[in-house]
Amino acid sequence: MFEIGFSELIVIGVVALLVIGPERLPKVARMAGHLYGRMQRYVSSVKSDISQEIQLDEIRRAGQSFKNSIESTVSGVEQQATVVDDYLRGEIDQIEKGATTLEPAESTRSTNDIKVKPGSAEPVLQQRLPLDEPDQNVVAHMPPPDVESARGVTPEKTA
Repeated sequence: MFEIGFSELIVIGVVALLVIGPERLPKVARMAGHLYGRMQRYVSSVKSDISQEIQLDEIRRAGQSFKNSIESTVSGVEQQATVVDDYLRGEIDQIEKGATTLEPAESTRSTNDIKVKPGSAEPVLQQRLPLDEPDQNVVAHMPPPDVESARGVTPEKTA
């Protein structure tokens, strides 16, 4: 703090001894030491308070920048969600428009063709495949059924 050398301290001590006197010099020296210690504690307290305020300010700035980055991320996610939502709404509208154009042709379908998908309230149309009716080409090429095997009788059991 102050740049006082040893020679300057000796000069101050000699002057204090002459001015104050040898009887009161120890009391004054003790009082000066206490005051110097109090001053050092006060200065260190002020320094620590200032450093704490600086650290708190840095933490506030870091918190604010973190908050801003989170808010910008949230707004970006919300924008992307809006884009996806608009896209899906457009797709649903197109599907509904396509379903309304198909409805008159669907009136000929039976109610067995319309199935409700589990978990949704909208019906799902299924395509009817001609599996119920045998194909005439396949029936024509099939060998005639064996009468004995149809009755469950095999030639080995009859002998």
